[in-house]
Amino acid sequence: CRGRGVGTRLMRAAESLAVEKGRTLLVLDTATEEGASGLYERLGFTLAGEIPDYALKPHGGLTGTLIYWKRIGPIS
Repeated sequence: CRGRGVGTRLMRAAESLAVEKGRTLLVLDTATEEGASGLYERLGFTLAGEIPDYALKPHGGLTGTLIYWKRIGPIS
């Protein structure tokens, strides 16, 4: 479903729910190889860093993981 806007709509819904629940910061991660970093960056997430060889690939081997964060809702 990449490139069809599904991920964007899902993330917007998750952000809205988080704001409704009073959250002000989202933190997530994605695989370095073939992950969703482009989507997260387009949605305003900031890259905090990479942990090398952290996650297992579906067909074996290791890949790094990228950690992202984003402030949401009113900041008190």
